[in-house]
Parts: sequence; C-alpha cells; structure tokens
Amino acid sequence: MDNIGPPRFVAVGETVELAPWNPDPAAEYTWRLVDAPAESRLSVGDEAVVTVTPDQPGSYRFALAGPSGTHSQRVFAFPHTRSKMALTLPFAELPVEPATIDRVSVVGPFNDHRVGANRPRRADDRFVLEVELPPGTHHYGFCLDDDFGRQIHDSVTVLGPGRPRCALSARVDDESEQVVVTAEPTAAPDSELGDDELDVRFVVDDRDSIPDAAVDTDGRICRVAADAVDDRLRVHAVAVGERHSVADTVDVRHTETGEVEIRSPTEPPAWAESPTVYEIFVRSFAGETPQTTFSEIERRIEYLESLGVDMLWLTPILASPTDHGYHITDYFSTAADLGDRTDFASLVDRCHEAGIRVVFDLVINHTSRDHPAFQLHSAGVDGYDDRYVRVPRDDDSTDIAWAGDGSPEFYFNWSRIPNLNYGSLAVRRWILDVVDEWVDLVDGFRCDIAWGVPHGFWKEVAEGVPADFLMLDETIPHDPQYHEAEFTMHYDSTLHETLRAIGNGEEPARAIFEALETVETSGFPESAVHLRYVENHDESRYLGECGEPALRAAAAATFTLPGAPLIYYGQERGMTVDRGPMKWHDGDTELTDFHRSLSRLRDEYPVLGDGEVEQVSVGVVTTTAAMTTDTAADVVDSAGEDGENRAGDDSDTRGDPADTAADDTDATRTDDSSDTTTDDAGDSDRTKADDDADSLRITDEPQHVVAFARDNGDQRLLVVLNFGEIPATVSLPTAVGDTDLRTGNPLRKRHDPREEEEDKHYVVVDDVIVCRPVAT
Repeated sequence: MDNIGPPRFVAVGETVELAPWNPDPAAEYTWRLVDAPAESRLSVGDEAVVTVTPDQPGSYRFALAGPSGTHSQRVFAFPHTRSKMALTLPFAELPVEPATIDRVSVVGPFNDHRVGANRPRRADDRFVLEVELPPGTHHYGFCLDDDFGRQIHDSVTVLGPGRPRCALSARVDDESEQVVVTAEPTAAPDSELGDDELDVRFVVDDRDSIPDAAVDTDGRICRVAADAVDDRLRVHAVAVGERHSVADTVDVRHTETGEVEIRSPTEPPAWAESPTVYEIFVRSFAGETPQTTFSEIERRIEYLESLGVDMLWLTPILASPTDHGYHITDYFSTAADLGDRTDFASLVDRCHEAGIRVVFDLVINHTSRDHPAFQLHSAGVDGYDDRYVRVPRDDDSTDIAWAGDGSPEFYFNWSRIPNLNYGSLAVRRWILDVVDEWVDLVDGFRCDIAWGVPHGFWKEVAEGVPADFLMLDETIPHDPQYHEAEFTMHYDSTLHETLRAIGNGEEPARAIFEALETVETSGFPESAVHLRYVENHDESRYLGECGEPALRAAAAATFTLPGAPLIYYGQERGMTVDRGPMKWHDGDTELTDFHRSLSRLRDEYPVLGDGEVEQVSVGVVTTTAAMTTDTAADVVDSAGEDGENRAGDDSDTRGDPADTAADDTDATRTDDSSDTTTDDAGDSDRTKADDDADSLRITDEPQHVVAFARDNGDQRLLVVLNFGEIPATVSLPTAVGDTDLRTGNPLRKRHDPREEEEDKHYVVVDDVIVCRPVAT
C-alpha cells in the first residue's frame, strides 16, 4: 500500500487536502513545501493532514516525513475561470418585513449547504453575498433566520467554457523496450479550440520512483523506458485548453508471472458498464405485514431475476436507530432487525447465484449523534476530541445546547448526523478499517454524500478495492471531479431533474439532449457510467407527481439512453408512497411488465448500452382528418381479464384507440398543440374543399415527443418517446420497420391517402417505440 496519494490537478484558488495514506494515528507526520512557483505565497501547516490552496499557476511539490521515510507529492495548479457573482435577495421578495429577520444564511453546493457558513450583507434594498463561482448554473437559497426550511431559492448562471476531456491508452513496445502512453484530448462542445489545439500535461507518479532520464514526452505521447519500471508505473495526464480536464491515469504493473498488466482506474468493471440497477429500501421490501430481513429479501430474489436486474443496491444495512438506516451507530455490525452477518452473506450468495451483483450503501460522511464515538466526543473523553468537525457557536442554526466548545458541523438541517473529521488520522484509520470489513463481501459501494468526504480519501479507498469492484458516488450536483481515480459510476442528477421538468410540463421533451450535453460540457470522460433514474429513496415518486404516461416515457428514457438504468423498488409496481411497503398483492402488473420489457430490450440490443446518441427531428400531427391506419400494421387484439381487449402482452396503449381508421381518433388529438381538431374522416358530407382545409398540420417542435437514434456501427435503432397523456401520431424523417422491438407487436403506422410522396412516414406512439430504420 502506498504511503501517500497521487499527484493532484486543480485550478488556482481550489483547496486540496493532503494526508498520509494507511496512517498510524500514533505516529508523527510532518509536511513540508519543497518547491512552488516563484510568485506563490503558499505555506503549509504542521498537522498530519493539511489543506493547501495554490495561489499561482504551476507545480507545487510537497514532502511528507513519516515512520516509513520521506515521500513526495505534487500539486499542479492551472488558471481558474471563476467569476465574481453577487447572489441577491431583494427585500420586495421577502414574505415578512426585513426588520423582523434576525439573521440570514446563504446555502448551496458552493458551501456544502452549511447554514451559517456564509452570511450576506444588507444593502439598501436587498441582501447581497459576493462569491466566486466557476462556469455553469448554480442553485442557492437564502435561509431566513437560519431556518433551512424557510428558504427563498434562486439560481445564477456563470458564462464560460466547458472542460475538455482526456483519455489515455498504453502499450508495451517490445522493439523500443518502452511503455508508450498516448493521450487523446477532446475539446468541450462549447470551446473555441479544436481538439488539435489542446495541450496535454503528462505526469509520472512520484510514488513509482521513475528517474526523469527514463521519461520522454513529445506532444501527446509519453514514453518510459521499460527497464526503469520496477513493479509499477502510473502515468497521469490532463488536457489543457481554456480549462484543464479531469486527469486520466494508466496503471502498468508486473504480475507474479512476469507479465505486464495495463489497466485504468477510471474504467468501470466490465459488469458495471451498463447494468440494470434495482434499489431496495430494505425495511419496506417484504410488504405490508412481514418484517423485512435479509432472509425475506433472499426469498424474493426470483422477482429481481424476472425484471432482468444485474445489480442490487441496498440502502444501509448497518446498525441504526432509523428505518432508513443512514444514521449509523455501529459500522461493524448489521442491523439486528435485518439479521446477522451470516444472513447478509447468504443473501449476497443468493444474488450471485442469480447473476446479480450487490452494492453496499457506505455512509461515512457522518454518523448518528447517538453513535458512541460522538457521545464520547461530546463528553470530552480523551482520544475523541478530533473525531468530528466543530464550528463556531455563531454558525449553528439550531437551538440545541451542544456540549463542548462550539457546535458540531452538519449539512442542511441534519443536526442528528454530525460530520466526521477527516483531518483526524484516527478517523481515517477507523473508516479505512470499515471499508476493509465489507469490501470482500460485496461487489461495490454506493457512497452516500460523497461530496462531503475529501477527494484524497476517496482516492485512497478506490486504490485499495479490487479491480472489479464498483465505486458509485452520490454527488449532487453532478461533478466530474469525482471521476478522477475515485468513482466510475455517478448519479446523473442532471437528467433526473430534466425528466422531472418534462413530466411536469416545465420543459419540452427535447430538453433531454441539453441534459446529455451538460454532462459532456462539464467534462465527464467517456469512461464515466451515469446512473439514470427517475426516482430514488430521496425523491418523491414520479408517478404521483407526473402521472403514469410521463413515467412510462421517463423510464423508457433511462433504459434507451447510455448509462445504467435504475428502478427504485415499487416504481414498476405503481407505488406513489416514497418509502412505503412494497405493493405486492395490489401492484400494477401491466406497469411491471412494461419495465420487464425495457430490461429485456436493453439486454437484446447492446446498441442501447454502447451506441452513440443522435438527435432525430420529428413532428407531431395535430390534425389527421383524412389519415388511415395501415391494415398491415393492425394489432391483433387479445381478450384480457374483465372482457378488456389488450394488444399483445405489453402493448401498453393508452386511451382506447382501435385498429381501424375510423376509430384511431385518440392518436390524432395531441396536447402538443392547442389547435387540435377531431378526426372527421367518417363525415360523408365532406367536400374536397373541406379536405384541403383540413390538410395535415404538424408541429415541428413538439412539447411531449422526442426521438433519437442509437448507433454503434453494427446496429442502429430509432427510439421515440411520448410524455403526453394521449397517443401521438409522429411524423418520422425516415421509413422504419414494421415491428416495435420492445413489444414484438406491429407498429401502428398511418398515412394520408392524399399524399403522393413516398417520403412521408407516420406512426402512432403511446409511450415509447423502438424500431429499426429502413436502409435507403
């Protein structure tokens, strides 16, 4: 195990935490600044864990003296692109008179949502807080009287370029006896620079003791003499344009058999490149009356198999006084009501038999304030004084008479879960032992409040887990910095928020593409896997908020876009209670079958996992007076329960559109236009003038419909989503096959007999269709 971390890459003004790895809390460690840019005024403290904030662009070298000797770590600082912004709250927007407000805090991701950390000044007619923010949209809230529940929300957009990306590959050249590392930089979509105009900065890791004479860099290629590599060689690189990229890394190792192994710590395990994920809120999964235990979950694994689940994420299963489990009181014991460690291991084994990986919810930003460690910390017991972060009493937003000096730090209004202090070697050693306790039992960690734990600590955790182990972060907002040799799968809060806005009618369906571009512009490397979700245990149920039609389209989006689609338990059963008992006996079977069909589709067509996304322009027909339905595409009815006719096993049609031209009217009225008309095709008194007046009207920018192609070179599929409440007749730019690949049923194609052109293509979309474009 290394004694120190990898080189770090930051912008000027960003703070970096430096700490010994695998620390001995009883040992002495001392940091020293060895080298810095000439104009820098940076200094370093005498603690074992230090924070440094580079003040000039350039290279900084630090030395750590400890029980195993002296080790070198470098920090590379690049020019920043932050802008000074004024966050304001006009008095006119206050719900009360300004004089009645005692104090105000401003909270947001820029200060980790810490009430009391930043206080605005009172101007003549408003509260004002000046902050420096990087390019992007930043949400914040003014907390009146430091009450997190009395926020006035707003956002500010900082203009500026996105971040470039950098991808590394490596090979061993036997002829030259060199390790050859090649960088492929990519400019941000909004950059004024081309890919060929970007610079690349290579850094050979100091921990591998490679002499400078053995390294040769030329543009985008770094060569290292093979005979200079002892056991290991790690090469890092960033692309540099208007901003610097997230660093990529290649790791070259000699195996016990003498062979050379090359891997990238930023690449996900093969099994986690595009898995179908199922999240269980553990104490609710067994249903209304049984107590949920590991054994009860194990008895229901067949259900997960039927959904095509590849990865099971369990909310916390460790000792906790809460139902949700995020207030941990013992990191080394499972919750007694769920079962013991043997029971949990049996559940994991059963999942593995079913081909399902298990991800453990790792909650290490905070503990319960009922954890013995916090109680001893509060009571002044020796050895616990530095276990938790403390803040000045004036920054405390509660009325609690906290024991000791100051107050414990916590995020939001979470006064029951104080933040651990990663500036303490004892805490770092403790939590590393927690990781070691569970890493061999499960297949990955979902890391709660990942943004609250220092980057350097996550790098240490990621370095120590097995190569096929998944690290999934909860970072909100979506932050590419956590992909830098820390996590390989990330919450996609950007797409989640967009799907909510579409479902609520606040954004058009095509906003999906803006969400995808935001991920790219922010600098996420292509190797990043994004967890695509419509809901989870922290969000309200999409069905209750947006309705079933929108839920079907939103769920289909998560399964037909790149990444890892997530089903939150009960989403597929029609649940509207956020964390209630699983709906087994009274669940929505048709909605469940719909989700099954999405999972099967994704398994059957790999292009949905690895293909490029290409926006396809479509229109929605807002009046279809003379249209007819192709008889060849008629759907065969099958009698369902209660005499209801259903098309196929999971056709999931809405309304009651039948298969004839006269009765397919519901597909002709769409909420994509206020100028909708009804179908008058059955009116025998119509004249040619009437037909001409009622010629097709098509909106080219539909509110509720969006289409895209997925293409990987071997396969090409067309996906059309309809978030609207009624079926839509969609005008396609290309001919498509006759089958909906999700259901296996014929597509409901339509045509206008008055049109002579062969290049007009129309299909009815209830919620989603997936089909093959016809080659021309």
